[in-house]
Amino acid sequence: MDKPTTILLAEDEPALGQIIKESLETRNFEVLLCKDGEVAYEVYRKASPELLVLDVMMPRKDGFTLAKDIRAIDDAIPIIFLTAKSQTQDVVEGFSIGGNDYLKKPFSMEELIVRINNLLNRTKLQQSSSLLQIGHYKFNFPKQLLQYKEMDEVQLTHREAHLLYHLVKHKNQVLDRSLILNKLWGNDDFFNARSMDVFITKLRKKLSEDDSIQIINVRGFGYKLIC
Repeated sequence: MDKPTTILLAEDEPALGQIIKESLETRNFEVLLCKDGEVAYEVYRKASPELLVLDVMMPRKDGFTLAKDIRAIDDAIPIIFLTAKSQTQDVVEGFSIGGNDYLKKPFSMEELIVRINNLLNRTKLQQSSSLLQIGHYKFNFPKQLLQYKEMDEVQLTHREAHLLYHLVKHKNQVLDRSLILNKLWGNDDFFNARSMDVFITKLRKKLSEDDSIQIINVRGFGYKLIC
């Protein structure tokens, strides 16, 4: 049997959250139910779910704020918003901050399941065509996998994958140090800069099978991927 797809569900109404969780679990989904946005963010960082279903109105951190925080470090994960709001500006805001779909309460479970499956299928199609070539390496950013020629795939960490993605997108150009620190670490202070240096060293090691690939430190500016 295929491994269940993991969905993070953030819903502060206990009864509704449990109904959604149990309904999705009968369809072979693994559901991580969280009752507020702050807990949901911590679970997201630890569990690496494959899709998010976020209630907009939640205590401590609302669904829109949670989505913004996640989009700052993850461009790819599908997000569905659940809301009792019906105003057009709320729908527009949801899509503008990176939501992929929007479902107004009350809704049927069948409709939610159809929308989840549609997003997952679309994501799989994007992943199948999203292999990036780095010298003799193939880099699957959505799955965070790196493969040298026909050797076994290497699993990257979330931050390694995002850092490498930005280096690839700016290959043979200087990747601005402050820009990437603010995007992936939240700010460009000294300690985060040292942390980024460590991740660069890790990426150099993982790309070391191909001598044509270099990640150069451009002092005072940032890094350049040459391949």
